[in-house]
Amino acid sequence: MTSTPHPNSVAPQRFPVVVVGAGPAGLTIGNILRAAGVDCLVVETETREFIEQRPRAGVIEEWAVRGLQQRGLADTLLERTQLHTECEFRFGQERFRFSYIELTGTHHFVYPQPLLVTDLVREYADVRGGAARFGVRDVQLHDLDTANPSVSYLAAETGEREVVECDFVAGCDGARGVTRTALPEHAHISRHDYGIGWLALLAEAPPSNDCVVFGIHPDGFAGHMARSPEVTRYYLECPPGDDPENWSHERVWSQLRERLAATDAGPLIEGRLIEKRVLDMHSSVVEPMVFGRLFLAGDAAHLTAPIAAKGMNLALHDAFLLGDALVGYLTKGDETGLDGYSEACLRRVWDYQEFSQWLSEVYHGTSSGDAYRAGTTFARLRRLFTSPAAAAAFAEQYLGTATAY
Repeated sequence: MTSTPHPNSVAPQRFPVVVVGAGPAGLTIGNILRAAGVDCLVVETETREFIEQRPRAGVIEEWAVRGLQQRGLADTLLERTQLHTECEFRFGQERFRFSYIELTGTHHFVYPQPLLVTDLVREYADVRGGAARFGVRDVQLHDLDTANPSVSYLAAETGEREVVECDFVAGCDGARGVTRTALPEHAHISRHDYGIGWLALLAEAPPSNDCVVFGIHPDGFAGHMARSPEVTRYYLECPPGDDPENWSHERVWSQLRERLAATDAGPLIEGRLIEKRVLDMHSSVVEPMVFGRLFLAGDAAHLTAPIAAKGMNLALHDAFLLGDALVGYLTKGDETGLDGYSEACLRRVWDYQEFSQWLSEVYHGTSSGDAYRAGTTFARLRRLFTSPAAAAAFAEQYLGTATAY
């Protein structure tokens, strides 16, 4: 396991847990620890203002919201969220509504990740008194394979290196963060490249439909997802590595109209595009998720392509398990949660990865240029709307209710 030489520090600090990364996973873990009276430090390379505005996911599964609610972290979310109870598939110029609440009694919450992060950081730092260092540079991890690990960084205010000794490090800084570089050689990383790109768009325009819309079209997938009454997220399938500047305002809206077209569908409400970026669809899973005193969570452990909107939900699942496990060990000496953490997380991770792969075929099979894949895509879609058993199975996976945790 990577362990850099311990730098000099005028006065090393100590916290039982250092959380690297202030995203949904890291801040949820920090809040769980503070609620139990356990001190921790959250270290983040970006500023607080940046993480509160960074555009990310917006769909949260009901079990995840209930988990936040049980931990006193969902009050603002429940006041401001939108509830979605069905989705719509469009293919062959027809619309097919899928009411998953009728099948499961469960719904989705639509609450943009920047709002959730704002809620979590306020609760952690301002209400529960958690320590945080924003805007730090050159984070390094030390002695992770010992009982006395530490984290060091260059402080934003002084530029001096500070060292924090701890019992555990929670790596929550994403797939490109420092905790990934600290993995030992025996860490196993599985990767999958879907070979497609999505042009991710934010439009300064009200939603054009009352639910999420999936457009299955020979020219490529298109997606419509409400983010707020004033802003809508759109996706357009494109070549991987495509330049967003290849997509003018006119081209974007022309392709959205074409790929989301259906009989009796209302017109799209156009607006200024306030974000354009290309996402190359790929996924990865680190096994195990524990290396010495380093515990990975969220995208640091598993990157999930946004095909099924599972990434933030998996991050929250990890955070619930790891936060509770750390509290159990640090307050009661109970090692059960920590010992079973990786295995318990990976069950849901692989379940969500498999569903994302299945759904990718539904989204992209007709645009693959392969007549066989197109045929099986339409078979899956027809079965979804003619077989109660197939519909129930899809609803369980789409809502995340099929996997116990």
